[in-house]
Amino acid sequence: MSATPVNVSAVDRPRSIQLALDLFELTKPKVQSLLLFTTVMAMYVAGQPTAELLILTILGGAMSAGGSGAVNHWYDRDIDIQMARTANRPVPSGRVSPGLALGWGLFLAAGSVLVLGFGVNWVAAGLSFAGFAWYVVIYTFWLKRRTPQNIVIGGAAGAFPPMVGWAAVQGNVTWTSVAMFAIVFLWTPPHFWALSLLMKDEYAKVNVPMLPVVKGEAVTRNWILGSTVVLVLSTLLPIFTEGMGGRYISSILICGAVFLIGAELLRRRPSRALALRVYLFSLLYLALVFGAMVCDTRL
Repeated sequence: MSATPVNVSAVDRPRSIQLALDLFELTKPKVQSLLLFTTVMAMYVAGQPTAELLILTILGGAMSAGGSGAVNHWYDRDIDIQMARTANRPVPSGRVSPGLALGWGLFLAAGSVLVLGFGVNWVAAGLSFAGFAWYVVIYTFWLKRRTPQNIVIGGAAGAFPPMVGWAAVQGNVTWTSVAMFAIVFLWTPPHFWALSLLMKDEYAKVNVPMLPVVKGEAVTRNWILGSTVVLVLSTLLPIFTEGMGGRYISSILICGAVFLIGAELLRRRPSRALALRVYLFSLLYLALVFGAMVCDTRL
């Protein structure tokens, strides 16, 4: 039996404060930040949201994403305890019980539906819940431990936030919001595959069939390049659906070229350092693409 890791800093904190911090950690706030950014950017592409609408949409979106994160923590506790990167998370470390983590996740998900439904509109609430269900049921429960295509299909969960943002302002789903969904959906594979190159050994240890574990690193690097090409092409869609102009076009061409160069360099000269750079740039890339949409439509 392996020893439970001890977080020294956690021992020194009052229990109530540590519990609050752990519940916050269960919501995966780092993952949420980019999702909420795309939500807000989509709102400003859709129109001029009021401060109240912004706050309620961000709150509801954060609760939905946080709820899915907490359920993911609950479900993956058996493999998290085996990996150094995740062993000190609240549930595998024993600081939060599995039941509390699951209850917290479901509470946040239900609260999100109520906040968005009554405070924003039911279209936004339905789309947000669809993202929660997709991440929990399709990705976490079904695909993650069964297929190397887990992140390709399961990654659709992270593509719902911009549709939620659009629906919060306009109350509907349009081709522009679908284009935003497609961009995030197609961004997820190269982004996550770059990360999986760095985490290959840990995924292999717990038998999670991520692409580099099943197909090897060379194949993964090729797929990163190919999926980046598709992603860059997908960023052209808002030009046709929303009539994006020069600011947006120049931005996606520059950012897309940098991403493609990074992916090609990673394919030719593989290294952990370059994989990390591609992964980090992918985060910036998505933010820049959505920021460019707002600049083009609002400035």
